[in-house]
Amino acid sequence: MLVIGITGKNCAGKDTVADVLEARGFERHSLSDAIRAELRARGEAITRDALIALGRELRAAEGPAVLAERMKRMITTDRVCLVSVRSPAEVRSLRALEGFVLLTVDAPVPVRYAREIARDREGAGGSLEEFVAIEAREDSSDANAQQLSAAIALADHVLRNDGSLADVERRVATLLGEIDAR
Repeated sequence: MLVIGITGKNCAGKDTVADVLEARGFERHSLSDAIRAELRARGEAITRDALIALGRELRAAEGPAVLAERMKRMITTDRVCLVSVRSPAEVRSLRALEGFVLLTVDAPVPVRYAREIARDREGAGGSLEEFVAIEAREDSSDANAQQLSAAIALADHVLRNDGSLADVERRVATLLGEIDAR
């Protein structure tokens, strides 16, 4: 079994890496999907702020690894990628899975900021400084909040995503070769 948890800062390319893995036959889930489903059930809009607030609420009610625990029950194959691992508690929970590997996707701040602007999602925009400030505000030491820097620090591998899609595809292929060789 191979389960690749994917973490990384905003717009680093986590979903792009997951797209590449999915194209290679990996089952794909996002830990944030549990939050999106709950927001839909409540009839609430799916916004960045709503996702963060409900994530905190769920962690406070069910523990800091709630999203990982919910996703573990959804795995149906032996090659899986789990996007949006955002806390050490989630990493600890997922490490209980056979073959779990944590991957950080990384890109320089100016590249990530340009991607944020290009995505044109609700709440995007503002200056580079605002982008960095929002990111810092979302990175907490509270166990019931996102603890992205702490999760990133636990990564087994780092994949740089500062080039083309072809670059990412090559880097993913290399990474899979390294993992399979272990």
